[in-house]
Amino acid sequence: MLDNYFEYKKHRTNFKTEVTAGVTTFLTMAYIMFLNPVILADGGFDFGGVFTATVLATALACFIMGLYGKTWPIGLAPGMGLNAFVAYGVCKGLGHTPSEALGAVLVAGILFLLISLTPLRAWIINSIPKSLKLGIGAGIGLFLAIIGLEIMGIVVDHPVTLVTLGNLKSPIVLLACLAFVVMIVLEKLNVKGNIIIGIIVFSIIAWIFGLSKFNGVVGAIPPMTHLMQFDLGAALSASMATVVFTLFFVDFFDTAGTLTSVANVSGKVDSKGKVKDIERAMLADSVSTVAGAMAGTTTVTSYVESGAGVKAGGRTGMTSIVIGVLFLLCLFFAPLATSLPKEIDGAALLYVSTLFVKNLTDLEWEDIGEYAPAIVAMITMPLTYSIANGIALAFITYAMVKILSGKVNNVSPAIWVVAVLSVISFTI
Repeated sequence: MLDNYFEYKKHRTNFKTEVTAGVTTFLTMAYIMFLNPVILADGGFDFGGVFTATVLATALACFIMGLYGKTWPIGLAPGMGLNAFVAYGVCKGLGHTPSEALGAVLVAGILFLLISLTPLRAWIINSIPKSLKLGIGAGIGLFLAIIGLEIMGIVVDHPVTLVTLGNLKSPIVLLACLAFVVMIVLEKLNVKGNIIIGIIVFSIIAWIFGLSKFNGVVGAIPPMTHLMQFDLGAALSASMATVVFTLFFVDFFDTAGTLTSVANVSGKVDSKGKVKDIERAMLADSVSTVAGAMAGTTTVTSYVESGAGVKAGGRTGMTSIVIGVLFLLCLFFAPLATSLPKEIDGAALLYVSTLFVKNLTDLEWEDIGEYAPAIVAMITMPLTYSIANGIALAFITYAMVKILSGKVNNVSPAIWVVAVLSVISFTI
């Protein structure tokens, strides 16, 4: 039955290979079930509720991708970057409640879903310059980096310089630094699951030496505190328009970029450069975002770590199904999640940030009109603690450069629209 549905022979794969690919991708993205609750709890969310929502939303999203986008071996989960944006920018920065933030995630997901059903999808993807996409991605990486450094204790507040070096004599801080380095070394050695291995191994060391409290491995499933707890009224207000746009923008282009990357590895790009079946994958992704918001977690998106499973031979949605099943089996690991030292979680977050920043290598460095706005996005996000500010200032800069240099003919209308809306958002 599975052979007929996923057409293993057509895609030159088999059940065993798909399972292996699913396990490989799971190991590379399993860290999200521990990191997502830590980050959102800082924004006022319930840790246990987010843990359960993360696992269930991830599993459901993988099942949707596997069954509907059946030629895509993709793993999906709450996205890194947007969860930090919601916790630190929307909740702590703007003062919104978790239910109001989840309402914005839901509205952004519905907008993504509607656009995925129309020709607007291709128009939007082709409208935004590659340089801005890369700069925004790198900015999200630096945003995650400063959060990770703060969680680790390496960076702390300072009344004069705003930030300064933390206490590097602290054993747990030193252990977190070593965890970060080991994650890098494991990646260089091509060890699958380097992040989750680093988290677990160094957490065990912290427990052994009494640097963190061990609460157990398995236990009862925490209640879904934020299930269907979204405030649409606040999400549809004028004050949340920028938040909704940011959630939509990042999710949309992150998904498109991830799917394109996976397509290149799996041979899904035809001779004309068109990605086969990308419509089904983006629709599955957008539905998953809506489902995730209802479950009580932030934007669910396709993970670039899926490339690990593709390299292991995954070619169909069966890979996604395996990922979903493995996440479901982790539902009982809430005590383990609460036992992990936040400093070790911070090390994992710092490592993830480096994966975002490396996109800068693809910038058009010979054209300052292209790379300068991208750098504005990259620098602004961590310094203002806001992905939204970085996107807005980058688009305004890009538009002004094109106007003043007399190169407006080839600029997409989307640039002007976002730039004008960004200016308005800063003035009201």
